[in-house]
Amino acid sequence: MSDTEKSTAEKGTAEKGGAGEIPILEARDLHAGYGPVKVLHGMDFVVNTGGVTTLLGANGAGKTTTLRAICGMVRSTGELIFDGRRINNMPTEAIAAMRVGHVPDGRGTFMELSVEENLRLGGYARRDPIEADIERMFGYFPKLKDRYRQQAGTLSGGEQQMLAIARALMIKPRLLLLDEPSFGLAPLIVREIFAIMRQIIASERTSILLVEQNASLALAIADMAYLIETGKIVMSGPAADIRKDESVRRAYLGY
Repeated sequence: MSDTEKSTAEKGTAEKGGAGEIPILEARDLHAGYGPVKVLHGMDFVVNTGGVTTLLGANGAGKTTTLRAICGMVRSTGELIFDGRRINNMPTEAIAAMRVGHVPDGRGTFMELSVEENLRLGGYARRDPIEADIERMFGYFPKLKDRYRQQAGTLSGGEQQMLAIARALMIKPRLLLLDEPSFGLAPLIVREIFAIMRQIIASERTSILLVEQNASLALAIADMAYLIETGKIVMSGPAADIRKDESVRRAYLGY
């Protein structure tokens, strides 16, 4: 481990990402797992309001478990603070009602429903009209408009990922959790989806916590980055700085 990694790991505190930035989500000494199997071992990190934070790490490091803990899908200890409120182990539906959107790994699209029905399901808990937001989603994802009545299960993998992101945006999330949005997709489709995500970040001001296997893309789009090894944060800082670290370049960027 480099001196930078050791210094960060020893701090044991979350990076705030700069003066004046207010975190919408804070994890303090977060532990989580599945029954007797412990996966997260005292993680500290923040997602700043309106910012993009990425979690990097090898398969099995604990990235997906972190997102599931935030959503209440796995039990956790320590503290998860969303907008000043502790949300550890709250029901998943209660966390979603606080406008935390989640695009899980494997996309989670409702295959038997149409594109329209998936989008309407995304906004089911809202009390205000959703038609304008459906049209807004079509502005980001024109391909979905062309397939409005089409069954989601007949869409391509890239179109299903677009639909999963659009459905999550229908709740007007204050925090959006994205788990491996590029997984299994062709490079051209990945670039298209990340270009759309840049538009969304610029216009929606939604805070994003991104788990992504393509470290180069993740670091290019994020403000803050955390590197996880076996359920622990071993490096953290501004994404631009993490990108320059020699060990990260060798292990995750391939140069």
